[in-house]
Parts: sequence; structure tokens; C-alpha cells
Amino acid sequence: MSRTTRITQVATVGMRVTDQQKAVDFYVGELGFEVRRDVPFGDGRWIEVAPPGATTTVALVPEGVPSGIRLATQDADAAHADLCARGVDTDAQVVRMGPAAPPMFAVRDPDGNNLILVESS
Repeated sequence: MSRTTRITQVATVGMRVTDQQKAVDFYVGELGFEVRRDVPFGDGRWIEVAPPGATTTVALVPEGVPSGIRLATQDADAAHADLCARGVDTDAQVVRMGPAAPPMFAVRDPDGNNLILVESS
């Protein structure tokens, strides 16, 4: 059975790190990745790195920030409504963390793995 999807890409894989600067030094200095995003986030920073030319990034997330796979969607509200109507296990609502953070919500697969859908511009 084939269904359409509002998910446009695997955008980011979040990896928990104990020291963001050490992680940046490793991914950039040792693996040759480039920093794609480095912005304030809560009490810390949101840092994404990737190999040159790659579309999917690795987020180096501090303790307390969910790790896992982040999927892109053009409209988080529409994707949330669509998945809820299909009976998918989703958060109760789309989360809006502030003007700098995009709307997002989590989905759980049958094994309990979290996937976070994030609205991309």
C-alpha cells in the first residue's frame, strides 16, 4: 500500500555529545566536515556539521536535547494533522519554541523510536 507523504527529506541526525567544541574539533578537524549551523539554542548552542556537499547534517546536541533523526516537512501543522488522521503515534501538538526555532513535533515508530518532524523553509 503506497501513501503520499509530507516528509521531504532526512534533514539531520542528532548525536548527543558531552563537549560540543571537542565534537566540532573532531568532525571538522579530523573528518573534514564543515560547520553548517552554529546558533544559540537554550542555554547552549545548536551546531550542525556535514561533509562538503552533503544535504543531511549531524547535529552535535548537548545533554537534555533529544538525539535522533530529524525529518523535514514544508508544513508541520499539515503533516501533524495528516499523521494524526492516519493513527500514527505523534505528540499531541506541534511545538513552537520561539521565533528563532521552527515548528516541530515527534512521531514514534512501532518500536518506540522517536523521529522529529521539523518545518523547513
